[in-house]
Amino acid sequence: MAEQFDLVILGSGSTAFAAALAAQELGKSVVMTEERIIGGTCVNRGCLPSKNLIEAAKLLHDARHPRYPGLKSCPMELDFPALIAQKGEVVHGYREKKYESLIDGRISIERGHAEFIDPHTVEINGKRLSGEKMLIATGSRPVIPNIDGLDQVSYLTSDLLTVDEEAELTELPKSLLIVGGGYIALELGQMFRRFGTDVTILERNPQLLAHGYEPEVGQAIGRVFSDEGIQVITEASVNAVRHEGNEIIATASVGGAQQEYRAEGLLVATGRNLNTDHIAIERSGVSVNERGEIEVDEYLRTSVPHIFAGGDVIGRQAGSQMATPVGSQDGGIAARNAFASGEMRPVNHRVIPRCIFTDPQVAVVGMTEEQAIAAGHRCWCNTIPMSLVPRAGAIRDTRGIIKMVADAETDEVLGVSMVGPNAGEVIHEAAMALRFHAKLRDFIDLLHVYPTMAEALKIAAISRYKDPAKLSCCAQ
Repeated sequence: MAEQFDLVILGSGSTAFAAALAAQELGKSVVMTEERIIGGTCVNRGCLPSKNLIEAAKLLHDARHPRYPGLKSCPMELDFPALIAQKGEVVHGYREKKYESLIDGRISIERGHAEFIDPHTVEINGKRLSGEKMLIATGSRPVIPNIDGLDQVSYLTSDLLTVDEEAELTELPKSLLIVGGGYIALELGQMFRRFGTDVTILERNPQLLAHGYEPEVGQAIGRVFSDEGIQVITEASVNAVRHEGNEIIATASVGGAQQEYRAEGLLVATGRNLNTDHIAIERSGVSVNERGEIEVDEYLRTSVPHIFAGGDVIGRQAGSQMATPVGSQDGGIAARNAFASGEMRPVNHRVIPRCIFTDPQVAVVGMTEEQAIAAGHRCWCNTIPMSLVPRAGAIRDTRGIIKMVADAETDEVLGVSMVGPNAGEVIHEAAMALRFHAKLRDFIDLLHVYPTMAEALKIAAISRYKDPAKLSCCAQ
């Protein structure tokens, strides 16, 4: 006999919890399932631990490499095991406050691997859970590429950031090969280099951040990495790895020739797989496309009307993107739509700001130039160096660029990409502007605090009409 609930949720990450809390507010009974650690990827092995360690690496780097003449470098010491221990404390505290403490009343959790038995029922550890409504929010996991010999060597994935699991890295490698050139490779590559590890990135594309980003972004962050001593090998397709003594050797095709690269450790950062392939989803009747994405409509409803899906498992369906805040927002929408007595709320994924926490940060929102042209816009697009932003000069950090994409006929701003200090904070002004279909003049006419990095948006917009190198104080 199955235990009955109003809502059964597969997963316990940000999407699942947002849905559970929304259902609880509606007076519904909810159960979540979790086969690893409650809270999912973000709190346990993603956003929270990575940003904790990345900031520590920045403090270490800044102390050793002050930007200001007159400031001498400090020989700050690194106790890596102690740093990992404090990361655990932060994760434990956040997990308890934002996840575990919320499991009470009408919300419960079952731990173990869950699989569908039928469209209304899942089984976990021999126990059956049945729901009037179902939500699939099982997230994603690191891609394990098909590289000869990979199953015979020890390697890391982004799960190295985990807490309370064997995959956690507790010793700093002297050298590291990273396969991949996306956001995870960039964040962790720079972090390890600043901790003192020799880092080599092997990227199969012509440059870093090759897909979904402006080419100027990858070029800018590539220059930063070069300055910091990170070796980036582009157009490098890794086809084999092997152990040799205490090292791992990767064989890659680079420009048609076979090259070997060696290091003490290997990090595989080649993307994320959706966790839709191990839950017997075929027994639910839910449609999944060739990329493993659960197909949903604008209300996050699957092909089976009482089953909803949200977060990473829907991939790019309904214009979505794989990001924690997107999943969290969608979880609440899915739960309320599941029990809606009238009109349901559609999701709106038109404006999704994103940030890569390198130093300087990479932040983007909206369309790239290529995407705008493909959508039929006659594009006005311009890129300016961060050296034209007064705040960047004042703090002696002019690394980076900002690019603005606008419709040449209407002047509506369609997208912004920024590489620069605090870009992750600045991008929210651009995101709000895109939400309300702002035009170039809206950025220009808005008074900005001087000097701030947000003035970069105003200066980029001004460059449509005049030379931004010939502006007075406060970008006038």
